[in-house]
Amino acid sequence: MEKSTSKAAGIIRTHGRSVPQKFTFAMGHLFIVLTCGWLIYGKGWEVIGQAFGKSWQITDIPRAQILLVCAFIYWLRHVLTLFYLLVRKVEWSEVLGLLIFIGLFEIGLVLLGGGAFRDYSIKFGLLDIVALVLFFLGSYLNSASEIQRKWWKAAPTHHGLCYTKGLFAYSMHINYFGDTVLFTGWCLFTYNFWSLGLPLLMGLSFAFYHIPGLDIYLTERYGEAFKNYSKKTRKFIPFIY
Repeated sequence: MEKSTSKAAGIIRTHGRSVPQKFTFAMGHLFIVLTCGWLIYGKGWEVIGQAFGKSWQITDIPRAQILLVCAFIYWLRHVLTLFYLLVRKVEWSEVLGLLIFIGLFEIGLVLLGGGAFRDYSIKFGLLDIVALVLFFLGSYLNSASEIQRKWWKAAPTHHGLCYTKGLFAYSMHINYFGDTVLFTGWCLFTYNFWSLGLPLLMGLSFAFYHIPGLDIYLTERYGEAFKNYSKKTRKFIPFIY
């Protein structure tokens, strides 16, 4: 396997197994998902409220349950990424930082969508269908594109070559675009439109920080092949940018 010690957009690209870090990451994420379940089914939000002398509760159980399913699907995809798709080394600092981030948004979205801060439930409608379509579409774009690349690079004749096929033919960073789409749907489903700031900040972070840094790394690694690919392929949003 080709080795690389470059650092791109704050992430070290050195190849490495990092089994302890990945296992801790997966189990920590599972704990967050279980915490979401406890808040819904174990009346955890009521327990926390009682500790602070408040009458907190989940008022929109069906919506909270679907958000919990979204969190569980996201965890399954995370495990797939960690133990099958990801070949680079995972640092302990990355594990800690992302677990805090995941905990904040997964628990936060369950509470927002579950009606923890309102005293009524919201009937399911067209917006919910759109939101779930975006969630599953984004999940597909992210995971399927990574799997396609993994399978292509597994062929000995493709070793060290720049992958430009499959979903990556529509966007150089279709996996990042998929993440942005799925988080947009996830947040829309909460019916708390302030939460849309999350995918907005995520998209801006990808466009102005992660993608430029990664492009520098990929240019150094693949040279003219990547330069030619970048000339004929949209960078982030298919058919647009």
